[in-house]
Amino acid sequence: MKPDNFSFAVQRKTGQYSDTQYWLLSSAGEPGAERQYSAEDKQSIAEAAAILAGGGTVAFPTETVYGLGADARNTSAVEAVFAAKGRPADNPLIVHLADREQLVEFVTGVSPAAEALMDAFWPGPLSLVLPVRAGVLSERVTAGLDTVAVRMPAHPTALALLSAAACPVAAPSANRSGRPSPTTAAHVREDLAGYIGGVLDDGPTGVGLESTVVQVQPDGRVAILRPGGITAEQLAAVPGVVVAPPSGTVSPAGGEAAGGPEVAAGNSPAPRAPGMKYTHYAPQGSLTIVSGSSQERVADQAAALLQAAQTRGEKTGLLLFEEHLALYPTAAAGCMVSLGSLNALEEGARALYGALRRFDDAGATYILAEACPESGLGAAIMNRLLKAAGGSVISTD
Repeated sequence: MKPDNFSFAVQRKTGQYSDTQYWLLSSAGEPGAERQYSAEDKQSIAEAAAILAGGGTVAFPTETVYGLGADARNTSAVEAVFAAKGRPADNPLIVHLADREQLVEFVTGVSPAAEALMDAFWPGPLSLVLPVRAGVLSERVTAGLDTVAVRMPAHPTALALLSAAACPVAAPSANRSGRPSPTTAAHVREDLAGYIGGVLDDGPTGVGLESTVVQVQPDGRVAILRPGGITAEQLAAVPGVVVAPPSGTVSPAGGEAAGGPEVAAGNSPAPRAPGMKYTHYAPQGSLTIVSGSSQERVADQAAALLQAAQTRGEKTGLLLFEEHLALYPTAAAGCMVSLGSLNALEEGARALYGALRRFDDAGATYILAEACPESGLGAAIMNRLLKAAGGSVISTD
């Protein structure tokens, strides 16, 4: 494949996979496990790595979601990522590494608290915002800031690809900007076939939500910029780590009030990490969250709203938890999707983005989602739901 064939910043959407290289890996194995690749799979990984090293873009699996990678030092390659996704220019990217020793190449220092977090969670779904070394990475990666978010994924295929490419890889989620993030290669192909150089398919991802993004503050406390696969409780359990309490209050727009870490206004400065500024993860239909201290009242309100929507001709959807199914009338919505049990929120995290895409497949125009407790993984689930709903919440209290 010649370089001109995998530079897709020209934005030619054809809908045919022949314009995007596709590799389906066949070797058995689970994310995080010891993996033995067949000769064919090794060749596929090598081909994908060659595209990355040559300045192209490749979607690949991580333990969180599928990422769209490009050489973080190559501005034209990074620009192809922004173009393919339709991503705002001031939304920074996370750089993915195969080896922690690569950090010295492009960050100026790592604090003791950051070192402790790396020891505890790398490889894994934790990104750290660190001071960037000037002139090494493309400014498009950092959005012109003096920091960069970095992580080492806990997925054998991601690590094999990054090692073979031998470069730091900037990789946001491999979807059109604003859409639900991809947890399968089919989701990637649905959004980006014809826009990118290749898709490395190694089955569904494990965590299902993006990494947690943190930054060590000048006082040594760790601020959570984006909740994700590592919970606040897990962070706080690391010896020597003190997690800063959230600052600011959640605004009706789904961001945070002035003074908080999340930037809600569209014309405000570039955020320190992805997922802090814009609406993300949204299905095509309107989405509203219904919350309250009484689940019976939540179900009654949601059922009434869904019935009214059906009466006015809407195609309806309902996202709920397994324990509450009996509280709703039969066929309360045209498309009902369970996120599993509230007692096993890892199931809900893994299923969330696929569920939002199912509503699109069903043509749902009016969707309601139950809230869940914001502890543990619930904080990340609610963060993504609030973003997907644009902050639209109905409280029954």
